[in-house]
Amino acid sequence: MPSADDPTDASEATELRYVATFDPDAGERASEAVVTAVAALTGDATVELSPLYEAVEPDSLDSLVRHARRSDDAGVHQLWFTYEGFDIGVQSNGEIRIRRGPVAAEP
Repeated sequence: MPSADDPTDASEATELRYVATFDPDAGERASEAVVTAVAALTGDATVELSPLYEAVEPDSLDSLVRHARRSDDAGVHQLWFTYEGFDIGVQSNGEIRIRRGPVAAEP
């Protein structure tokens, strides 16, 4: 479940942000965790959201996390993308950072 208690640096202090987690060591998939977290934030059912593959390839995202977990000295890998109006940062340590994305200007 997303949390607004995200201790990030001061440059992000004024942005609306959330943190969700998943457990890659227990086999939880990052791609599923992203969709679940965004659905919780928007109040929509997961099936009502646009397909994740329109923003990022779900299998590639999951593979990146699995590969980073197998490399002991690799550190934490992170991938950012935009999905459903949010900037999503998935980290290989099981943390998902979610920030409200930029609002598009009206024509």
